Amino acid sequence: MQFLLWLLLIVIAFGAVSYYRMSMFNATVAMFAALVFGSVMGIVGGFTWLLYLIIAIPLNIESIRVQYLTSPILKLYKKIMPEMSSTEKDAIDAGTVWWDGEIFSGNPNWQVLHNIPQARLTAEEQAFLDGPVEEVCRMCNDWDVTHTRADLSPEVWQYLKDNKFFAMIIKKEYGGLDFSAYAQSRVLQKLSGVSAVLATTVGVPNSLGPGELLQHYGTPEQQNHYLPRLATGEEIPCFALTGPEAGSDAGSLPDTGVVCKGQWQGEEIIGLKLTFDKRYITLAPVATVIGLAFKMSDPEGLLGEQKDYGITCALLPRETEGLDIGNRHFPLNVPFQNGPIRGNDIFVPLDYIIGGVKMAGQGWRMLVECLSVGRCITLPSNSAGGAKSIALATGAYARIRRQFKIPVGSMEGIEEMLGRIGGNTYLMDAVTSFSTKGVDLGEKPSVISAICKYHLTEKMRQLVNDSMDVHGGKGIMLGPNNYLGRGYQGAPIAITVEGANILTRNMMIYGQGAMRCHPFVLKELFAANNPDEKQGLAEFDSALFAHIGFAISNFFRSLWFSITGARLAGAPFMDETSQYYRAMQRYSSNMAFLSDVAMGVLGGELKRRERISARLGDLLSYLYLGSCVLKRFDDEGRRSEDLPLVHWAMQDTLHKLEVSLEELLDNFPNYWLGKALKLVIMPFGKRFTKPSDQLDHAIATILQTPCEARSRLGKGQFLSREPGMLMGDLEQTLENVIASEPLYTKVCKAAKERYPFTNLDKIADKGLELGVLSEEQAELLRTTEQGRLRTINVDDFDPSELAQEVQKPKAKRKPKSAEAA
Repeated sequence: MQFLLWLLLIVIAFGAVSYYRMSMFNATVAMFAALVFGSVMGIVGGFTWLLYLIIAIPLNIESIRVQYLTSPILKLYKKIMPEMSSTEKDAIDAGTVWWDGEIFSGNPNWQVLHNIPQARLTAEEQAFLDGPVEEVCRMCNDWDVTHTRADLSPEVWQYLKDNKFFAMIIKKEYGGLDFSAYAQSRVLQKLSGVSAVLATTVGVPNSLGPGELLQHYGTPEQQNHYLPRLATGEEIPCFALTGPEAGSDAGSLPDTGVVCKGQWQGEEIIGLKLTFDKRYITLAPVATVIGLAFKMSDPEGLLGEQKDYGITCALLPRETEGLDIGNRHFPLNVPFQNGPIRGNDIFVPLDYIIGGVKMAGQGWRMLVECLSVGRCITLPSNSAGGAKSIALATGAYARIRRQFKIPVGSMEGIEEMLGRIGGNTYLMDAVTSFSTKGVDLGEKPSVISAICKYHLTEKMRQLVNDSMDVHGGKGIMLGPNNYLGRGYQGAPIAITVEGANILTRNMMIYGQGAMRCHPFVLKELFAANNPDEKQGLAEFDSALFAHIGFAISNFFRSLWFSITGARLAGAPFMDETSQYYRAMQRYSSNMAFLSDVAMGVLGGELKRRERISARLGDLLSYLYLGSCVLKRFDDEGRRSEDLPLVHWAMQDTLHKLEVSLEELLDNFPNYWLGKALKLVIMPFGKRFTKPSDQLDHAIATILQTPCEARSRLGKGQFLSREPGMLMGDLEQTLENVIASEPLYTKVCKAAKERYPFTNLDKIADKGLELGVLSEEQAELLRTTEQGRLRTINVDDFDPSELAQEVQKPKAKRKPKSAEAA
């Protein structure tokens, strides 16, 4: 019995100092006090004190600790430390750590989250959305773009240039709009609800490309020449990175730039001889200035002793002699301008290098730093904007379309789809708002941007599939009145570009997250590589023992949260959301603890165990997504009518987190360690289930009924009620159907007959005949019938029209020898 009391005292004391993350000295003092108490109570004897002194003295006397503990561990660490390529090092060095670091701490400070200002538009940005953005949405007909022209109309192109749509990132001193990242996101969301081609065309010049690179790294001469011309649309940019042999693996880039002497404008200069083969380059067919990534070398030593410089970026005008550009790819019936760029032994001056010769070899660092921002904006915003329009359209259609004499939205199978659409849309918009606010605060969130890109494009694919299921035949018949088909066809594009989603989930999110966001791993890595051995040893000692304390703390926190169900964890609000804050506190500790275990057990092998890395990345991702949802709910005033959306998003997110956590533990490389970890972390199994049928029903009702919650969900989308505007017509018809339902019921009661909710023009005539409707009410029924038919009908074509499409001349292809793929 005395032994059990002794053991309990030690565990409680050690667990308490670990849980509260006391410093080593304070923890030593606290343990001393606990042992004094144990001695007084007669449960601690001399052996315990001896053991305490053997451990405490070496740990607290720095010279002994460093010589006998830290130094041997550092030698071992250097042997097992995974090798890091230069591109991996640049990727880790690029960007900043923001809320993702707080998540990785194992103890996120929710006050920090809620103190981050809400993203808002300036008056100038709002005016741009209400004016030029609204107008170009009105001008753009997606069927004309995707089917007839395979391009935007000349009028739309010119309007985009005249109104500086390509200059949202360019500073005012160069003639640009200099909008916030949040404003760019809102613009792209609105455009994407109208046309993916339109949103892509505007998004790319404002994302990774010459404009962004020039502003950060260009020489004054390059900035003064190109930026004003990019701002006015006089120059159209593209950036060429991907080729047949190097997509996600930029380190294997085969394109070369060899420093040599050559003739330029009649005189001999030192320049670059470029050979490259690029594909999938957005805006390439219409670009006038091309950003190019290649590996630069100086075999003759014309610039100095360095022979291999590495990845470098340059700018080439379209008229550069030997530049092969103009052909187009055809990306899944969403024909934004995209194509190959090739060149063989093209000679250009050295001042074509972005930033000049001093930036030679810095190309990959430049690209990943800019990509950490661009990934937060373009694809996530396009996905969120598409989701918002889909949510409104699908809700409206489900209420308007009837089968078995009821709106299809009343059917439980449809409610399941609507619940998923609405809940995910709420989450996706929350993620874009919070993430772009981080960019506006000066962050370059490389890990967060990968999370945004992967999860929002995947959710968009799910949403458009669900919406197609709800629409049925309406969705699969292409034509001018189909607002879903092209989005469905084009969903895999967003999944593929800017790093394929398989790669992003399995390697990038956690691969960067473990290094960048962990509070001690990067410090240990840098200390181990410090050329000053004495300073490196001191830095490693500090990081190492802080890391050990961190891991022990997260073990005890995980154990405590498992036993208590995290019910005693802190939460900033004592309402229906408190359970989510507590759960995320628990899973943050779990993730931090499991990260240390995985790194300790697998070492450098971890980066090759992609499915382990992916599931750890899932934990980080879902904690971030959940944070965005809770942040949005608070920013918007904690409105009770939004709670179904909040509950759905949080429960779905935490359920998926628990599934990934369970799969991680069940598939842990060491089987018995995995079982032991599961006993500590999930002793009672999963806590969160998928969102309930009741939540799906509540969200389905929101999507089918004009209300404040629905308006907030679709805020900012193009919903003009002018004739020919598909989304606005749906919204108007939805309102008309709801207003017509009591009139229809009145006529049925007067006639003592249950008519089908069709031929409402005849119902109107019957109502007038029976004297129960006014002429104004009858006209509403007639208008509703017209809108109802427009909503449910699909396009058809004269056979000769479709035959003409088949008979169009085929695109010319290069001889096979000229195609690298």
